[in-house]
Amino acid sequence: MAYNIVLVEPEIHTNTGNIGRLSLASGSNLHLVKPFGFELSDKRLKRAGLDYWKHISLKTYESLDEFLLIHKGKKMAFFSSHGKTDHWSVDYEDDMFLIFGKESAGLPTEITEANSNKTYKIPILNEHIRSLNLANAVSIVVYEGLRNLNR
Repeated sequence: MAYNIVLVEPEIHTNTGNIGRLSLASGSNLHLVKPFGFELSDKRLKRAGLDYWKHISLKTYESLDEFLLIHKGKKMAFFSSHGKTDHWSVDYEDDMFLIFGKESAGLPTEITEANSNKTYKIPILNEHIRSLNLANAVSIVVYEGLRNLNR
């Protein structure tokens, strides 16, 4: 597998469905950290992921603490509009964890502060935009990572 895509408390079913499809296309695992803003059985989630959902490598966790405990010591990169370093500066490695926060608030401040040297942003070149759509942000990061792995 190329990467582990992690969504912390995703709120929007269609974003998660689209990211699920992206995880399959990129050969990545999808990790979802509860609570969710939808049910995994939601028809809209399945519709966004089309008929690919059954093929997605999916793992779920009851909390961020559980996720971090299980994957302690593994290579992680956190993505936030508050990151100081651009996403193309990540030292991408096969099987690393790419961690994204929920649509309304991003990652918890305690996570980005504790991991400030591993928190990255996607440049936004217009002051009228606060953040990108989550599915778009994940796509940008995953495919930049794949480009780096294939150099």
